[in-house]
Formats: sequence, structure tokens, C-alpha cells
Amino acid sequence: MLKEKYPFYLANKPEMPNTDLEVVDKYTGKIATRVAVADEQTIDRAIEAAHKSVEALRAMPSYKRQEVLYHLVDRFTERFEELAMALCIEAGKPINDSRGEVTRLIETFKIAAEESVRMTGEYLPLDRSPRGKGYVSTWKRVPIGPCSFISPFNFPLNLAAHKIAPAVAAGCPFVLKPASLNPVGALIIGEALSETDLPEGAFSILPCNRDGARLFVEDPRLKLLSFTGSPAVGWSLKAKAGKKKVVLELGGNAACIVDEDADLDDAISRIVFGAFYQSGQSCIGVQRIMIHERIYDEFKSKLVAATRALKMGDPKKEEVFIGPMISEKEAARLENWINSALKKGADLLCGGKREGAMLEATLLENVPDNEDICKKEAFGPVAVLSEFKDFNQALKQVNDSDFGLQTGIFTRDIY
Repeated sequence: MLKEKYPFYLANKPEMPNTDLEVVDKYTGKIATRVAVADEQTIDRAIEAAHKSVEALRAMPSYKRQEVLYHLVDRFTERFEELAMALCIEAGKPINDSRGEVTRLIETFKIAAEESVRMTGEYLPLDRSPRGKGYVSTWKRVPIGPCSFISPFNFPLNLAAHKIAPAVAAGCPFVLKPASLNPVGALIIGEALSETDLPEGAFSILPCNRDGARLFVEDPRLKLLSFTGSPAVGWSLKAKAGKKKVVLELGGNAACIVDEDADLDDAISRIVFGAFYQSGQSCIGVQRIMIHERIYDEFKSKLVAATRALKMGDPKKEEVFIGPMISEKEAARLENWINSALKKGADLLCGGKREGAMLEATLLENVPDNEDICKKEAFGPVAVLSEFKDFNQALKQVNDSDFGLQTGIFTRDIY
């Protein structure tokens, strides 16, 4: 279970000036713990500390950075079940999927540890012309400087790790704003980091209100912004980021084509997982399914049966596959999208019912193309079926989207 309260981390050290952020158990809706919230003055202090730590971090030899990363691997391995249960409670992620994310967290830091001693360069002879005779050039990679990280709620451990681990490996100080809905996992990462001998100011992990997060984006002392979240927010932040480099990982509306020669059982098992894993709250979650007309009825029947068989309920139970969405507000939004499609002539194949933050795994067909459930990112347990006759037309349908993050094709014919 979670502790009663958690501090934030400012310049490597825990601080508990308040317990203003309530973190709820996403299944029960009850307060699970309380977390310290950073104000703008605290964020400013964190950025200044990161700025001052630049030279000390650059001087830290790579084997020392590798030791830090391997320490984190060891600590996360020791605290495996604690991390998994924290994720299960604060994110509503089923316990087996939570364990999978902790496994990915550990693997991410292992990879970073390996790469931390491979920061190479290149020696380039320049005598490709007479005027370059006797000249050579060399280059090497150097830390970019203080980094600003904003991580999302759907993979609060691993997507924070995707930012933190490379920063430590490269020798870059950072400030991280974890998702306010589930910041505990990131704070446990901070606790493990605080046990190391990183220079003072090398990291800060600061839950904060969105209104107070301006400095994460706009402060010129920060040399890189890495944001994972929605396209609308991501592009807005990029416009405010000034001269710093910006790395965006945004949303998706993934489509799958199931051709007439596909292995149906294999396709169904993989699409069910892709569409409904962690209640569809993934940027690469399967949202549109295009099925060849010759196999449409058989595939639909099997897919509906497999979807109905998914166990829904308390994510702490081993057998549960469908847990709550991140909030009742998000579940209600998606329920409205489903109902809008039904009013416009769509057919409900299964699911569609909501209770609080719990939304059933839902399949629809005959949905008008201009409905939100087709055009926008659902980010929940809903997928839309349609049939096609011509493969090239199916490809055009896949590409008729504002998103381009991921797609899948099930076929035995790669030509």
C-alpha cells in the first residue's frame, strides 16, 4: 500500500512544505495518499540548482554515472512489488500490467547504464581535396545542459524513465513535472536517485499545478523540453519554449488492417490486447479496425466474443484485464462520444456501459467517418470496425487521419 504522504525532491533532497495534492485510488475513488506540491518559487529554485550543477555533472566520469544507473536498477528490483502496487492504485492499471511496466522501468535504466559509457565521437580526415591536406576534424557528444521533463499519466513510471535515464547517462541535470493524477511512482524514482552521489542540483521532481508550471516551458536556463501528452498541449508548449530544443511524443489514432488471408485467431488476440490493454489509455492503442469483406462477419463474431470475455473490475485482482480509466471525467467524455456515434446511426456490438470511471470494453460498427470516435484520439476502451474490399482503399482509410503514430497490417502476403 501507499505511504500516508510523499515529499517532492528539490535539488536532490526531499521536502514536505505541504500535503496539498490528493492522490486517489482510481478504482475506489478514495484518497490513497497526499503529495507535496511545488509553487513557482520552488520551481525557480530547482531550475537554478540544475543550472549550477552543469559543470559538476559534466566532470562526472561515465563510470560514475553508470554506477548511479545500476544503483537504480538494483533499487527498483528490490522494490518491484511496491512500485507495481503503487502504479495499480494511483493509475488504476491492472496489477499484471503494472508489473509489466515496472519490468520496463528496470530495463530502461539497464539500457541507459550500458549506453552511459558509450558516449563516443569521430575522427574525420579532411584531405579529400588539396586544400584540406594535413587537416583533420574531431567531434564528440557533450551534455546539452539542464533539461525540462513533463511526463503523462498513462505510463507514469516508464515514460518518466524514458526521460530521466538518458539524462543521467548523458550527464544532464533535469527538473521533472510528473502527472498530478499519479505522481507517486516518479517520486519513488526520486527517492532512489537521492541515495546516489549525483552533484547537488542534478535533479528535482516536482508535482505542481498546471498554472504553476510555466517555468518548465519558458525558462531560458533550460536547454531542452521533453513533453509526452496530447497534441494540443504539446504544440502549444512548443510555441512557448523559446530557443530551447523541444522533443514531443504526442497522441495517436491507430488503425489495423485485417486482410482476407490473415490468421484470424492471431489477429484477434493481438487486436484485443492492442485495443483494450490498460483500458485503451495508450497513444498506440488500436482504435480503428479495417476488415476485408470476405472475412468480416467471421472476424466480427470472434472479436466480439473475445472482447466480452475480458474480465473487468478491481485492478488489484490478478484476473482483471479492464480496470478504471484515469478519471470519471475521461470516462464520461468517451461515453458521450459513443452515444453520439449511436445517435448518428452506429451499431453497438458490445460494451458501452459506464459506472463512474469504469467503462466497458466497447466495439462499434457503421460509425460515420466524421464522428469524434473515428477522427480524434479516444484514449479509452473503444474500437470501431469497418469493412473494405480493396486493399489500397483500406490504406487510404488508414491515412485519412490527423495522426500518424502507429498502424498494423495482418496478412500472409508481404508483396
